[in-house]
Amino acid sequence: MPGPLDGIRVLDLSRIVVGPYCTMILGDMGADVIKVELPEIGDETRMWGPPFAGGESAYFISLNRNKRSLTLNIKKEHGREILRKLLAQSDVLVENYRMGTLDKMGFGYDEVGTINPGIIYCSITGYGRSGPLSGEAGVDIVVAAEAGLIGITGPKDGAPAKVGVAITDILTALFAQGAISNALYHREKTGKGQRVDLSLFESQVATLFNMSSNYLISGQIPKRWGLSHASIVPYRGFKTKDQEYMLVAVTSEKMWEKFCDVIKRKDLFDDPRYDVNEKRVINREELIPLLEKILAEKTSDEWVHKFKEVGIPCGRVNTMDKVFSHPQIGPREMVVEIDHPTAGKIKVVGIPVKYSETRGSIRLPPPLLGQHTDEVLSGLLGYSQEEINALRQKKVL
Repeated sequence: MPGPLDGIRVLDLSRIVVGPYCTMILGDMGADVIKVELPEIGDETRMWGPPFAGGESAYFISLNRNKRSLTLNIKKEHGREILRKLLAQSDVLVENYRMGTLDKMGFGYDEVGTINPGIIYCSITGYGRSGPLSGEAGVDIVVAAEAGLIGITGPKDGAPAKVGVAITDILTALFAQGAISNALYHREKTGKGQRVDLSLFESQVATLFNMSSNYLISGQIPKRWGLSHASIVPYRGFKTKDQEYMLVAVTSEKMWEKFCDVIKRKDLFDDPRYDVNEKRVINREELIPLLEKILAEKTSDEWVHKFKEVGIPCGRVNTMDKVFSHPQIGPREMVVEIDHPTAGKIKVVGIPVKYSETRGSIRLPPPLLGQHTDEVLSGLLGYSQEEINALRQKKVL
């Protein structure tokens, strides 16, 4: 069954996280993604380890399945000539160079649009194409700090903390793949390509959602809440008898009643200080210590079982081993075993979106550096093996 983007060719000039994650999603959905890498060096994440598998870092493996790797030095004229030929046969270009870099090399949007008027040209930068910081490079943790995420992450009375993954990059990648699909749909109707301009900064600001809204409405600067919630109580983590943490989310007054029944404290439900969420938020400093003491009397598994029985959302704070032994992982195909050319059989995370008619698939393992150079040049552009060998001797490939 072909994916929804079957027949779409993506030229991937991006590196590190944000662009490669975006193009991996496009590849999962059936697009032919050609990853253009610098000869002998490639994407920097290839060496971001340990751990490694078959000489490739787990980091690179996590971002680059369903792609073909072409090594190409576009600082050389022969390399630029090949890139122009590829652009003429592509539907999408994704790049995350510092703003202006590709323009100087003759591959800005205006030039590429002349080569291929229907192309979707997706530029991902740190701060966008306009504004006083438009020329600055964007790094996930720095932008996460400037855009407010780190300022609201961490324990209430402790230091700010970063999220455990490069979440600002990932959020921007998700915006990018959606924007590219939207632009392809527009082209389907009009025949016109366009430039898509995304930034890490704007993506992160846009996804602060309730915290940014709270500030814009009230003028009050949000605090850090750790495993708690600014506007809902109880909605937080609790340490249980086995010294593990469990999350409970009580999102309605009916749930609060059930919660009090489970912990056998109906008096808390009847207490006028806690009978509605607004009062529980105001009086959290009195309520939370009571709940902490009660929930420390049983293990996480015992509480999770009791709360789930009555429909209260709850769960353990899982380490990675428990995540991948979770009962939902297998039935939802969230771990897939694939054959890698040097590592043999490896496991990768599955595709999270399921379609009834146009299912995504993992068709290709993350490529070795330049693995598909000859295949792309001969099969797509018609180069002979002699021509390819000559280009390789000139260090174009």
